[in-house]
Amino acid sequence: MTRAFLIGLDYGSESARGVLIDAASGQQVESHVHAYRHGILTRTLPDGTPLPRGFALQVAADYLEAAADILTVLGGGRQILSIGAGFTASSPLPATETGAPLSEIHPGAPHAYVKLWKHRAAQPYADAINRTGGDFLANFGGKLSGEWLLAKAAQIEAEAPAIWAETDRFIEGGDWLVWQLTGVEARGLGFAAYKAQYSAEAGYPSGVVPGLAPKLAPPLAAGAAAGALAESWRQKTGIEGPAVVSVATIDSHVVLPAIQAVSSGCLVGALGTSAAYLLLSDDFRPLPAGIEGVAKDGAVRGLWCYEAGQASFGDTLSWFVKTFPRGAGEAESFAAYNREAAVLAPGANSLLALDWWNGNRVPFADSELTGLLLGLSMETTAVDIYRALMEALCHGARNVVDRFEAAGFTIERILMTSGLARNNPELVAVLADILERTIEVPEIEHPTAVGAAIHGAVAAGIVGRFQDGAARFGARAFKTYEPRAANAAAHRALYRHYQNLSADPVLHEAMHDLGRLAATRSGEPSGR
Repeated sequence: MTRAFLIGLDYGSESARGVLIDAASGQQVESHVHAYRHGILTRTLPDGTPLPRGFALQVAADYLEAAADILTVLGGGRQILSIGAGFTASSPLPATETGAPLSEIHPGAPHAYVKLWKHRAAQPYADAINRTGGDFLANFGGKLSGEWLLAKAAQIEAEAPAIWAETDRFIEGGDWLVWQLTGVEARGLGFAAYKAQYSAEAGYPSGVVPGLAPKLAPPLAAGAAAGALAESWRQKTGIEGPAVVSVATIDSHVVLPAIQAVSSGCLVGALGTSAAYLLLSDDFRPLPAGIEGVAKDGAVRGLWCYEAGQASFGDTLSWFVKTFPRGAGEAESFAAYNREAAVLAPGANSLLALDWWNGNRVPFADSELTGLLLGLSMETTAVDIYRALMEALCHGARNVVDRFEAAGFTIERILMTSGLARNNPELVAVLADILERTIEVPEIEHPTAVGAAIHGAVAAGIVGRFQDGAARFGARAFKTYEPRAANAAAHRALYRHYQNLSADPVLHEAMHDLGRLAATRSGEPSGR
């Protein structure tokens, strides 16, 4: 009998990962990583064109190069039953009617490129949309984030009208990837609902961005089949078999079945460069204050999924160890900092931080807010600061959990996943202390890519439901972190101060003014 496999693709901010799974045994056979050739463009385009402040772009061709490499390494000469993809979001791009990225036609035009989720220059357009308001904001806390598709569309329409006029499709990177792999434009409901405010009742918001409606398309539920892998890709990669491709899903959402989070009451934190928190529910409740969005069937079919997050998580700690290294490389620096931070008692460093190194998502949806470090003295050490940053990230997570519970949601389980949850146990231990809750970390390699593979399995009919896919291909074991009662009082005091600082309008005003001043004095275009 011919051996058959599934492939799951996980497209992150700087690289893509693929995993090959044996369809019969459910075991991971092989994985492969491909770093994007051009990385993240923040200063110049590939041709040297300077970028305005706050831009974060990518080259769409890098996604195809990654797919060709991964699919060839994992799938060449093999029977592939299905392919699923998770993709970081919101990362939309303008394309022609045939799917050609406008960046290939206009390589010197910044607005022709993919706008990565951390592109901050669209926030003023989100603010303008929020001031006007509309019913489409009801399930999103009454306001958009500058990270999302509508704000980025508004920015292109206002700042590059010629590019906007030439745009036939404005499409998330994950949806575009599936389009290229299959030849079928099939958009995922998760992207449409959470990042473009689509609803089954009203469709996409109308009258928000001129000319946007014809550039979009109705989405399909999570786990739907987009089509089979195109013949050109079969020839390029050597893949054989049905190779049914599912619609793409937001990367933090696609992980859910891989970690057995497929039931009501599960709260999952995907701790990566940023952090996303997802709460699954059988029933709909009005959106809790400050929580970002809710939709049904976009993450796990049959369940409502509430979403919130932190715009900066792992990249805050990474920034610190790169800026103030304690070893020959980043891994060695992390090990040194974690080892020394672990012996510090809560509050012993006399520091408190706000975790807004890349803006704030919950509860302010304001990408212009910035980080804060309070309590510095001549006795402060680098380890003290690192510990304060760890605690700030965990305080931001508790803020999310508290808002769900204050709105009457029952949280049965808390799971943390992604590389940071497995690779930084000290951070998860502090998180359990600050949440005062048990945390489970699934012991599974490459969970996001495995989750994508399960989506593909559902699309191909290999399993009937996400719950079946979770049982067959998902995590089998979990590492448990229990809160340490001895640390509770100190952490409660620190969290109370964190909440008070977070809500201070004087701080918000200062952060905004500092950003405007920096844009003015740097001589860079503001992007406004």
